[in-house]
Amino acid sequence: MTLTFETPSSNKAELESGPAFTPRFDDKGLITAVVTDARDGELLMVAHMNAEALALTIETGVAHYYSRSRKSLWKKGESSGNLQTVKEIRTDCDQDAIWLKVSVAGHDATCHTGRRSCFYRTVGVEQGRATVTITDDHQHFDPNKVYDKN
Repeated sequence: MTLTFETPSSNKAELESGPAFTPRFDDKGLITAVVTDARDGELLMVAHMNAEALALTIETGVAHYYSRSRKSLWKKGESSGNLQTVKEIRTDCDQDAIWLKVSVAGHDATCHTGRRSCFYRTVGVEQGRATVTITDDHQHFDPNKVYDKN
């Protein structure tokens, strides 16, 4: 069975309060997905989903995304072993963003750098210039050993 989505309603009240899940994909066919750890709420990553990725995520309970750079479907954790099991899916008021609460298998890390979260740097200002500082340098796995660099 392939899950399909209805066309979003133009009726604001129906969109915001009605029972139909009608995701509003952008002009490239994508919707933003915010991903947090179901256990402690830490922000793990932000990605995009097309209709196929969203349907697979709902049907299988494992997070799938659409890679804009590779222009292909991507099952998160397929190569690293850090699969994301979806515990809850929420949508925002106008259904143009998705929030996934997940548990992460394997090394309990989401970022391809080996860190738990993709948000491991803090933005600051130094001598009038914007800078980033690594605030979480703990690597749960060595990406060079986990990912095939061919």
